[in-house]
Amino acid sequence: MLNLTKVCTVVALALSLTACDVAGVTAPPSPSSSAAAAPSSSPSQNSPASAASSAAPASSGASASTAPGVTKVTFWHAMTGTNGDALNKMVANFNASRKDIQVEAVFQGSYDDALNKFRQSMQTNTLPDLIQVYDIGSRFMIDSKAIKPMQDFIDAEKYDTGDFEPNVLKYYSLNGKLNSMPFNTSTPLLYYYKDMFRAAGLDPEKPPATFQELADDARKLTKKDASGQTSQYGAGWYVYGWFMEQFLANQNALFVNNGNGRQAPATEAAFNSPVAQNTLNFWKQGLQEGWFLNTGRVSGDADNAFKGGKMAMTLQSTATLRSYLNATPDNHHELGTGMLPRDASAEKGGVIIGGASLWTLKNHPDAELKAAWEFVKFLSSPEQQAFWHIQTGYFPIRKSAYDVQADKDWVAQYPQFKTAIDQLHAAPDGAAEQGAVIGVFPQARQSMENAIESAILNKQPVKEALDASAKEVTSAIVQYNKTAGL
Repeated sequence: MLNLTKVCTVVALALSLTACDVAGVTAPPSPSSSAAAAPSSSPSQNSPASAASSAAPASSGASASTAPGVTKVTFWHAMTGTNGDALNKMVANFNASRKDIQVEAVFQGSYDDALNKFRQSMQTNTLPDLIQVYDIGSRFMIDSKAIKPMQDFIDAEKYDTGDFEPNVLKYYSLNGKLNSMPFNTSTPLLYYYKDMFRAAGLDPEKPPATFQELADDARKLTKKDASGQTSQYGAGWYVYGWFMEQFLANQNALFVNNGNGRQAPATEAAFNSPVAQNTLNFWKQGLQEGWFLNTGRVSGDADNAFKGGKMAMTLQSTATLRSYLNATPDNHHELGTGMLPRDASAEKGGVIIGGASLWTLKNHPDAELKAAWEFVKFLSSPEQQAFWHIQTGYFPIRKSAYDVQADKDWVAQYPQFKTAIDQLHAAPDGAAEQGAVIGVFPQARQSMENAIESAILNKQPVKEALDASAKEVTSAIVQYNKTAGL
């Protein structure tokens, strides 16, 4: 039987070891005013939502006291900055379009903060109707037994999900059941400066597709000043476990056993494989040869180095695209995008979905759950997904969102984003690309980052560092499974 208190304790420990967003990015700057107003789901609803402040408020939307005959939905989220502004506009638009439902959006801090608040609230039975949880919290949400799967609503209504991106749906599905509704989704991209490629004699329309090509290009792109100091690195990115997870999936390698925990609960880590060792050796090679800039674990440091022209290539989330584009008028560089590279000899894999999804929580009156579902459907509509895409850079979860004229105009204005769309659609439908499902994912990601740093800084051999991390994560998985009764 599930021991919820013990499971919460295990998750609390895991969360205490990490404070990073799954996408590893800060909110991108505001887009052009041409798409400033969130669309209404109803053609007759033309009044735009009022603008939200740049700092996410504690709550927005419905007031604490709701009028008679109106069902209130409490929605916890972790969106701030531009993303928070966009979400608040969508909430306001939904509230303006419905007389029978009002949503109160309550900002909970970071993803980790939100999941910790969820964990605490389970003990006091003060859970919201709807909560946004990052991707690596999925296994815990399922094991909490506190959720009402989205599949229940879909089946009851015969709701058509045929228009949804299949890779995105499959990430949040287990055993054929969609547990949560995808909302903000992203993948990694290779970003590079075309003008630097031209100056180095490289084809600016041909970003590297393999580790070997990236290393060759990076050597040519690296520059030294008169004193012999490196003034421009060929490549660089920050130490982030998500990148290693993506590198493995892109080479069709698993992170944990049992089909990444999708065929059966994972029992041991698999990320110390030869593929992982080769990948980390490539990472280390860049430092040894002097063409790679190691910026540490802070995403902002890598972003600033790239925007400042300190390196010619980097890795980052698709959600960072607008931020990089907005920096080009000041740094006078021409931004290009490429797909995530893999080793030339590796199997073809694909990228994994990152971001977060929406979970409905049971032990609420049916009226509230049905109202929460109505709000989820609103957020998932093509018009709202197009607005979300334009405002934030996150992927639409529906294919038809790309047919909305505003979205067509946006992609035409920023063709760099098409790389991300093509990369998503090119990903195979396998266990590696669907991503791992484990209850101690935050801890596993932190452990992986420790291993990466230990290896690239020559504190441990690559194999030894990965083996030690795999042993640590396997122990955590076993303890979690035992506590959760898996």
